[in-house]
Amino acid sequence: MKILLLGEASNLHWTLSEGLRSLGHKVTVISNGSVWMNNNRDINLKRKSYSFPDTLRYAGSLIYHLKDLTGYDIVQINHPCFLDFKASTCYRIFRFLKKHNKKIFLGAFGTDHYWVKHCLDKKTFRYSDFYIGDSFNTYIPGNEKTIQEWMTGEKAEINKKMAEEANGISCCLYEYYISYYSEFKEKAKYLPLPINLQEHPLRNIPKYPEQVQFFIGIQKDRNELKGTDRMLNVLQKLARDYPDIVKIAKAVSVPYQEYKQMMYGSDILLDQLYSYTPGMNGLIAMAKGLVVIGGGEPEMYDLMGEQENRPIINVLPDEQDIYQKAESLIMHRESLEQLSLNSRHFVEKHHSFGSFGHYHQKLNHQVVWYLLMVFI
Repeated sequence: MKILLLGEASNLHWTLSEGLRSLGHKVTVISNGSVWMNNNRDINLKRKSYSFPDTLRYAGSLIYHLKDLTGYDIVQINHPCFLDFKASTCYRIFRFLKKHNKKIFLGAFGTDHYWVKHCLDKKTFRYSDFYIGDSFNTYIPGNEKTIQEWMTGEKAEINKKMAEEANGISCCLYEYYISYYSEFKEKAKYLPLPINLQEHPLRNIPKYPEQVQFFIGIQKDRNELKGTDRMLNVLQKLARDYPDIVKIAKAVSVPYQEYKQMMYGSDILLDQLYSYTPGMNGLIAMAKGLVVIGGGEPEMYDLMGEQENRPIINVLPDEQDIYQKAESLIMHRESLEQLSLNSRHFVEKHHSFGSFGHYHQKLNHQVVWYLLMVFI
């Protein structure tokens, strides 16, 4: 098939393109490279700024590449706001894509109307970016604005239109899948995040490290959103309490190629705090054999059909819980070797399209799903 993946989300589309190409499909990725992450893409569509001249240049670049947006069997967009225009403009481009290609799929890869809606009902999730139990999550500034935009604003309306008009909805995390499934049972499909194991060889895992190095990635503009600020606070306290054991490695808003290499040399990754599921960051670390502290709730494993190997150190959005579980790891360093190997095996089984073949089967299921949507 001829497939267009439009937009990016932490290298998801580029990695998916590698897997689909390995199955013999012709794939084009058009994106802004996740801005500062500078992910690979075939065609660069990046807005330099919101000044009038740069807006004209960005619009001109899109017009120039209109020829590259037509004639596909499948188009998948990463988000309702898949280009750096206002929501209503994105919807007009969505309609263009739908008209000039066979089928179009909406990616549920991040904040959108349906996810925010289910976060706010305080029933679907025990905690989220917006609520921890019954209490509003005050750790994330701008939550009120996000709620307004995605529940009552223009973004909410175009999201609902796209979901209705798309041929399918690709959900990369448990949270996004469950948010769409209640209203779009026939359209919503859970498709695990793809990881290319060849890019992430297993690190040298010590049997019993005398010191434990924790790795934490910090995005300057998303620090509170991911809970990284609270994770770092816990980590710094742990380092003060155990100065001879705990080391900290930080990566602050670095490009993707540099970031993935910086993980080597560390033993444990502190991932996002308010999620039930690891994202690309956590899975890349697990592929390398790092132990991940972050989201790994039973619902996620159940959706994947994984009952035995559950290696993520699942933490609640509570600094005491994070501290206790991190402290337990450094007090029982003999467990790190097996946890590291289990983490790698988890990615091999559920997320890799490499030589182990499990994800090849899932990619083929995705392709079959695409094909059914194309010809039905």
